Amino acid sequence: MADRHESDQTGEITGQHGGRRPDWTDKLPEAARRYIAGRTLDEVECIVADLSGIARGKAMPASKFSKQTHFYLPNSIFQQTITGDWADIAGGDFTEPDMRMVPDLSTATAAPWTADWTLQVIHDCMTADGQPIPTAPRNVLKRVVDLYRAEGWEPIVAPEMEFFLVARNIDPNQPVEPPMGRSGRRAAQRQAYSMSAVDEYGPVIDDIYDFAEAQGFEIDGILQEGGAGQVELNLRHGDAVLLADEIFFFKRLIREAALRHDCFATFMAKPIQDEPGSAMHIHHSVVDTRTGQNIFSADDGSETPAFHHFIAGMQTHLPSVIAILAPYVNSYRRYVRDFAAPINLEWGRDNRTTGLRVPVSEPAARRVENRLAGMDVNPYLGIAASLACGYLGLKEGRMPRPEYKGDAYKTGEDIPRTLADALDLLADAPAMHDVLGPEFVTVYSAVKALENKEYLQVISPWEREHLLLNV
Repeated sequence: MADRHESDQTGEITGQHGGRRPDWTDKLPEAARRYIAGRTLDEVECIVADLSGIARGKAMPASKFSKQTHFYLPNSIFQQTITGDWADIAGGDFTEPDMRMVPDLSTATAAPWTADWTLQVIHDCMTADGQPIPTAPRNVLKRVVDLYRAEGWEPIVAPEMEFFLVARNIDPNQPVEPPMGRSGRRAAQRQAYSMSAVDEYGPVIDDIYDFAEAQGFEIDGILQEGGAGQVELNLRHGDAVLLADEIFFFKRLIREAALRHDCFATFMAKPIQDEPGSAMHIHHSVVDTRTGQNIFSADDGSETPAFHHFIAGMQTHLPSVIAILAPYVNSYRRYVRDFAAPINLEWGRDNRTTGLRVPVSEPAARRVENRLAGMDVNPYLGIAASLACGYLGLKEGRMPRPEYKGDAYKTGEDIPRTLADALDLLADAPAMHDVLGPEFVTVYSAVKALENKEYLQVISPWEREHLLLNV
């Protein structure tokens, strides 16, 4: 297994004969053209998100990229765990074939933290005959969106990103601490919505804004969350794939901004003990492609049956995709009763104790907020899984449980509490397999089962402190 990565080195880029036209930059988004205007573009980073949402690919001189139509990477990148191991897929022979990586120039964006002039371009993963690789996360999301479009619907999403700025942590055995603010004191907890708390790490926020502007991304707002050094960043609503691309880019952007100021940005679901976790809340609505109207609202502004069917789909099918929305053992530490994270599948209007919240809005903007996904989720897979639940609800025509009024933390827990239990529910969900793709579910489950097995071999400080000499 030591030479797995060599395929990337020996699989030379093809397309030298009749490659991309010299004026390929004319096809770039406006922000990318503006970024390189009057400058010499040095490098292009050709990237794709793996199952964990990590950018994989290769960088090449811009002069070479301009002459190519595609390059190759081994499909094994979608069998790799977060620790770098590879999962074996039952019933399949491991031959590690190459994928054809085709640039989507509409995703081209600046990498403004680099020393030279660099663009990033997301690539689509295809087979040799041009079919989408079913295990590629971006393709999984496209598959779900296509199911909506086949029904005459267009799904609209609006994600919220929560993350922590933390002090540099170079020793994994040491607890994570809040960052040092400009006052010389560590960031304080329980300061939600405090402007002075945000100002403590203002230089990082300034760079986030500057990088986002250079990349052509629109930020709806940034605010202080409840944890020490915890920030929430809201994005505008729009196309599901486009917004997943932006979150994929934003994670890298935010990490780079933090590193400039001697701290880390982390998207772990629960990085600090006794602090709240970080979520990626996803707001959903669905538009009728023929009329352009939100199918959750009738002409008189009232809620439609489709609105209730969507919620019912969430309540019915979300347990089967918790393994995707909460992809690591750490993810389940976020689900703590009365600690700003959902533990139930109740729904309610303007009720943040329910797992499914209906925010206050005008009828045209009526939407359902899924509060279960952690910020450690792969954005493509998190949005795909959430939309898949709503899609099945629309197709099945079920009705949800009655709206929950009051403190939903007083109810029982509707979601699995361990990754192993969540994987069992995913395995026993044939309807979800059909929507997300059975090959994807097989590979994803194998990767996560291996990660869970690796975790169970680790002896924690808690075990050494309390069990070593006492049992």
